[in-house]
Amino acid sequence: MLYFSAIILPLIITIVIFCGLLENKKVYDLFCEGAKEGIKMTVKMFPTLIGIFLAIGMLRNSGLLDFISNIMGNFLKYLNVPAEIIPLALIKPISGSASMALATDLIAKFGTETRIGLLAATIMAASETTFYVIAIYMNQIKAKKSRNVIIPAIIADIVSIITAICIIK
Repeated sequence: MLYFSAIILPLIITIVIFCGLLENKKVYDLFCEGAKEGIKMTVKMFPTLIGIFLAIGMLRNSGLLDFISNIMGNFLKYLNVPAEIIPLALIKPISGSASMALATDLIAKFGTETRIGLLAATIMAASETTFYVIAIYMNQIKAKKSRNVIIPAIIADIVSIITAICIIK
């Protein structure tokens, strides 16, 4: 498996180049054109990304995340949900990298075979960075009314986290 994972990307690139040459395409020119489009898209998304990263930083540094976690922890302890999972469940829909850091810390602290470690891994796999994805997509299509997308997405995140808790229970 280790050998396969090391060779898969060069293999895919070789196949793409070979298919392009078989179709008599200018592979390098097409690559450069795609790279230009990628840079243009990145520049268009940059303000949205800055806003998301700023909001995440403010949420974490203001203490609001801890405040919400404490309030929810008091309620969820009656449902036998570990309070340590709550920050991960709250931050996962907002930021993949921040939630990965939280999950890594939880797993390092409690271990992979503990209930908290299993919950952290399952939540990471079962949910999406909803607000990040919505912000990027809505910015790209220049949509103004995002509430029709956000509400079902939040419901899906809640259901995925509840499902993860039920599966591990």
